[in-house]
Amino acid sequence: MPRTMSTQQLEQQIEELIRKHIAACHTAVAGAVERAFAAAKSEPTRRPRQAKSPSGHARRRTSKEIAALGEQFYSAVCANPGETMTFLASHLGTTARQLAPSVAQLKRAGRVRSVGRRAQMRYFPLIGKGQSNQEAVA
Repeated sequence: MPRTMSTQQLEQQIEELIRKHIAACHTAVAGAVERAFAAAKSEPTRRPRQAKSPSGHARRRTSKEIAALGEQFYSAVCANPGETMTFLASHLGTTARQLAPSVAQLKRAGRVRSVGRRAQMRYFPLIGKGQSNQEAVA
């Protein structure tokens, strides 16, 4: 014999089913949020710096190495006056970033002059006191 329900009983069963479903969803969401915050608490906000190997790029160059690279740069500037740092760096087989300390020393010593800004900056050799233009190029 088929079981018949009234409309009111059907509504009550549907509402009960929806309440159970909402409660189950609420429990699942609460658990997920709690796990997410627990994971966030255990992880540091910043990753610690990785220690680089002594043979890697972290090794500081000595002042002699910087001076030697500066002399190479000065020779390249004398051979190619008015060129950019990237051109001169590629000519020397290094990067502009590696050349920066050497170029700064040359600028402070008054041996190199730069004209322009950032990527458009051009480098020129300066003639020292008592030097003629031919001696500087030679």
